[in-house]
Amino acid sequence: MTRLRSAHALVIAAFLAVVCAASAAIWHYGHGQALGQLAKQGRADLALASDRFTGELRRFRELAVLMAGHPALEATGSEAGREAAREVLLDAADKSGALAMVYAAPDGTVLAEVGEARLEPRGARYFERAMNGALGSFYGRLGPEDRRVYAYAAPAFRPGGGVRGAVIVLVDMAAVEWDWIGGQPPVFFTDEEGRVFLSNRAELLGWAPHVEGGYAPSEGPAPAFSAFLRSGHEIWRMDWGDYLPREALHLARPKPVIGMTGHALMDTWPARRIAWLQASVFAAVCLAFGAVLLQLGERRRVLTRANTQLEARVAERTAALSATNAALRREVQERQEAEAALKRAQADLVQAGKLSALGQMSAGISHELNQPLMAIRQFADNGAAFLAKGREEAAGENFSRISSLAARAARIIKNLRAFARNESEPMGKVDLGHVIDTAAELTEARLRADGVRLRWRKPKAPVHALGGEVRLAQVFVNLINNAADAMVGQARKEIAIAIELGPAITVTVRDTGPGIADPEKMFEPFYSTKQTSGEDGMGLGLSISYGLVQSFGGKIRGANAEGGGAVLTVELEHWREEEAAA
Repeated sequence: MTRLRSAHALVIAAFLAVVCAASAAIWHYGHGQALGQLAKQGRADLALASDRFTGELRRFRELAVLMAGHPALEATGSEAGREAAREVLLDAADKSGALAMVYAAPDGTVLAEVGEARLEPRGARYFERAMNGALGSFYGRLGPEDRRVYAYAAPAFRPGGGVRGAVIVLVDMAAVEWDWIGGQPPVFFTDEEGRVFLSNRAELLGWAPHVEGGYAPSEGPAPAFSAFLRSGHEIWRMDWGDYLPREALHLARPKPVIGMTGHALMDTWPARRIAWLQASVFAAVCLAFGAVLLQLGERRRVLTRANTQLEARVAERTAALSATNAALRREVQERQEAEAALKRAQADLVQAGKLSALGQMSAGISHELNQPLMAIRQFADNGAAFLAKGREEAAGENFSRISSLAARAARIIKNLRAFARNESEPMGKVDLGHVIDTAAELTEARLRADGVRLRWRKPKAPVHALGGEVRLAQVFVNLINNAADAMVGQARKEIAIAIELGPAITVTVRDTGPGIADPEKMFEPFYSTKQTSGEDGMGLGLSISYGLVQSFGGKIRGANAEGGGAVLTVELEHWREEEAAA
């Protein structure tokens, strides 16, 4: 027992270890996938921020280019002209929100300036670029306030060619980033020296790269910082203030349009949360599954012990039950063999019934075949004689009669052959009118010989029932022959067949005989009330018909008619196309 408990504890410990390892792997994979999505979002946010500032600065660049061609800047040789130029520049600065605007001569002399900042363009690289006919730009800090500015210098051309000066537009970066402060995610732009020049977090402005990594303010101790790679992404852990994440995905992209490098800090908490959620769900599912397995295992052990005890008790009774089962199997086998023999006997009886009916009808059928054959011979002789005399029209009529008589003989033989064969086809679509026509034609000679009149009119439209054509023909042949046998010695011999449509198809066969003595027994095998000799039958016709109709899912019953005679009713199912498809 102790060994079993120890093994049980080891299995549980191994299972928990596997679950922990798999959960850790899922956490690592899920975190990497989430960081990838976070990086895509960060790149999009960084590009959006860069486009925002580029769009703001583009407005001032276009202002510098536009003002460079203003005619008021051409007449700055006098004090009045310079005053007019200052008025024009002041109006443009007020309307555009520029920090300052300056118009300088090619040697760098300031001819007109307005605004809060003072600029000395002489010798500056951006001014030299403007003097060469191109658009110059620079960014940096000006004045004792260390104000962050961005400037554009646009060349002013003389009418005949050449540069006559430059218009410089200064932009206050604090005003540009004013409505961007506090946005998400934290974004900052660094200059060529790596100092933070522009950001939506004011506390980062002026920070410079630190020797131990990260950034630090120009004064004071460097805040805590560490960096590492995870799933190919650079992760920063830092303590840079309440408005910056403690752990962030760092993205850096150069922005040559504004001459800076953009940085974005994407908080990794959503990625960690997703990874923890995935790992937790996996661990919970595994633990729940393990608990179920543990419970099932414990239950199985209990059942095993119970089964052991039960098997010991069952073993005592097995011998007697085995002997009983062997006897039952022998009995079942004997019954199956008897049932198979019964089915074979029933099939043989059906075929015997057909052959018996054919035997009874043989004389009439021979007469039916002999008549058209003799007529064919006579018409053939007549046709030959007419041809010899040149009476081709009369010969043609004889040959037409020969064709119709041959068709009649062929039809009789076809019906006999179909009736006599042992049908094994499955049930299907059967035209009842055609089936009754076949039965009437097969019994026509016998009825004529006995002086029996058959009243039957085939419906104009086909009546389709579910059954087998040959077996149904045998049913109606048996019913017609049985009715003819019952009317032997009767003055009035008449059989009427009718079809009625309803929920089921009903076919009635009525005769003018003495009626049925015992309707309850009439379908039993070997039951017969015929007073004729034994050669008329064995009393199997109605029993065979009963079995055939039931095999089609139908019903057959007999009763005495009110005016005398017997009425046999056959009910069959309608043929339905949807059942055939099924």
